[in-house]
Amino acid sequence: MASHRRPKQPSRTRVTVLTTAAAAAVALSANAANAAPSEKLSKDEVKAKVDKLYEQAEQATEKYNGAKEKQQKLQKEISTIQDNVARGQEELNKLRDGLGSLATAQYRSGGIDASVQLFLSSNPDDYLDKASTLDQLSSQQVDALKKIQDKQRELAQERAEATEKLKDLSATRTELGNKKKEVQAKLGEAQRLLNTLTAKEKQQLAEQEQKRAQQSQERANRSTGGSERPDLGESVPASGRAQAAFSAAQTRLGSPYVYGATGPSSFDCSGLTSWAYAQAGVSIPRTAEAQSQIGTRITSVSDLKVGDLVFFFNDLHHVGLYAGNGQILHAPRTGTVVRYESMSTIGGPFMWGVRV
Repeated sequence: MASHRRPKQPSRTRVTVLTTAAAAAVALSANAANAAPSEKLSKDEVKAKVDKLYEQAEQATEKYNGAKEKQQKLQKEISTIQDNVARGQEELNKLRDGLGSLATAQYRSGGIDASVQLFLSSNPDDYLDKASTLDQLSSQQVDALKKIQDKQRELAQERAEATEKLKDLSATRTELGNKKKEVQAKLGEAQRLLNTLTAKEKQQLAEQEQKRAQQSQERANRSTGGSERPDLGESVPASGRAQAAFSAAQTRLGSPYVYGATGPSSFDCSGLTSWAYAQAGVSIPRTAEAQSQIGTRITSVSDLKVGDLVFFFNDLHHVGLYAGNGQILHAPRTGTVVRYESMSTIGGPFMWGVRV
């Protein structure tokens, strides 16, 4: 006789698990079906992105350079103030010792003046503001107390200034660290993109860069038979020091670009120009933006002379030395070396020149 018992139903928990799993499987299948396959960037697309990252890295490098220069300046100022405070404290101690000797002499001669006695046990500032106190002091005591008061105020001001500069130094160090991380992040991202290319594509990009450098060199040297010095045409050096700076920079042709570097074996853009002028005995600011604010501004390319500083991009983050015939001598960016290049191939607009 057949059994009429109902078949056993699956538990509610089991149904829920199975339903959830099935839904997930359907969703995954749908996503997989609808998702577009990841597209590999072409060599030219990678190059465009990498070039942009290098430009951003150079912008961050100039900010890094500015923070580093500020840090060094603050450290020197703080050191000077601390030295002044130390010397001032020694002078104050001597003044106090001198007043103490005066009090001792008074005691031996018949007793210590009440005002002097009070000073030796506390701050004298309040008493110098009271005419009644001044009347009780000898001219020698008044002079000694005024010197002590002036020295105390001077030391207080210097200590307050040092405290503020130390706060500024701490903030600058933080900014410096942040900018360094930003530069490294941009360069790291550029390298990651380059690593997506095949060995053949990397070689092609390297050959393109080499060809570009050679073309720039040929344009610069087209009238000099291949010599290192570009044809200046009718151009003459802006001055003896400009010529000396330009000549110094020429000795660094082929040196690699390294962010934050100021020579003598590697440079970034403003590192090269500041180093070159230092060789000519002229101190100029460290960053491109700061360098753009010195000297005499030259707005027309036709008015530029050899050795003038030339600035590019709206934010003035790139600088080189004018070489004549529309060429500059500069440290372009990461992955390149110090070289001549046409102003038309820099990648950003010429803003103005500066004659130091």
